Amino acid sequence: MDIVIRALIAFILLWLLARTAGRGTLGELSSFDLLVFVTMGDLVQQGITGEDRSLTGGLLAVATFVVLAVVMNFAMAKWPRVGRALEGSPVILLREGKISHLAMKRQRITTAELLSAARQSGYESLDSVLLAILETNGKISFFDKSRSGGGSDAGPEAG
Repeated sequence: MDIVIRALIAFILLWLLARTAGRGTLGELSSFDLLVFVTMGDLVQQGITGEDRSLTGGLLAVATFVVLAVVMNFAMAKWPRVGRALEGSPVILLREGKISHLAMKRQRITTAELLSAARQSGYESLDSVLLAILETNGKISFFDKSRSGGGSDAGPEAG
């Protein structure tokens, strides 16, 4: 039972750490970020299983993580408020050509990253973008001014 409690604590702390890192960071991991997360997983494993080097201890820790992830996904699907609390809500980074510097600062997104995502979505500049939204998965959706007809029926361009 000790391993389950340690796994629960590690899961919550890793989830908080991932949330603190910001969606932009998690949306596109660099090679270094990936290396840090993998190494962190190995270090956390040692803390979870302690001196228990058995297959049972390792599988119990992994099973605890899987059960917690399934429970969180179920709760987010069943209760939208829980989903917003756990995952957050989409954030508007740009509206009608005006960048929300406060939102970008809170999400740790630079103007260069926003411009890069816009170029990858086929925009030469932000002048033709009606809306840029940072989705909960870390991707940026762009809504085009010319196709919007008022902005209500614009389709997102994944960034």
